[in-house]
Amino acid sequence: MEGEGVLSSGLSMAELGLRIRTERRARGLTVERLAALSGISRSMVSEVERGAKTPTVLVLDRLATALGTSIARLLDEPAHSAMRVLRHAEQRVLRDPSGWERRVLSPVLGDVEFEFMRTSLGPGVDAGEFAPHAPGSREYLAVERGSLRLTINGRPYELAAGDSAYYPGDCRHAFANDGADDCVYYLAMELGGAGQHDPWKEPSDG
Repeated sequence: MEGEGVLSSGLSMAELGLRIRTERRARGLTVERLAALSGISRSMVSEVERGAKTPTVLVLDRLATALGTSIARLLDEPAHSAMRVLRHAEQRVLRDPSGWERRVLSPVLGDVEFEFMRTSLGPGVDAGEFAPHAPGSREYLAVERGSLRLTINGRPYELAAGDSAYYPGDCRHAFANDGADDCVYYLAMELGGAGQHDPWKEPSDG
């Protein structure tokens, strides 16, 4: 979890660190408590807040999840107008050194915790497992190109181009491309209210 990453969002590391620190303090959390909630070491949290280390996408997602928010909100200021057009060059992009890219397509809107993103996974790339979001969270996924192995609480589902899926966001979820071609998929994430992350259980068949 403490490897170097690449953040291509337009923000400096110092600006990102300040936003994380501001969100943490607004919630009355210490660095130690944020580290415990996110599963990230205290030293890593401290270095990210100081802008001394570039977080991987997984690290940034775990910090956002522990803060009860999204990566998009850490990267961008809330939009104040009813209408917002995000030109391609204005969209926040995160590139992970393991070979995948996340492009945030939705603006940050006031108190609305919603994120719409486009993700590209190179051939054979495993994006890793993401921690459960707050209870009541929902995620909707659609594969545009290639194949995707979506794993929910340890159970894998193979998706092909044109397939879509829904799953509660308050569970462990992982994404991997086992194919020989690029995989591109879209993901809409609606975060539930803040609170303790209760484990989501796989429903029994039948």
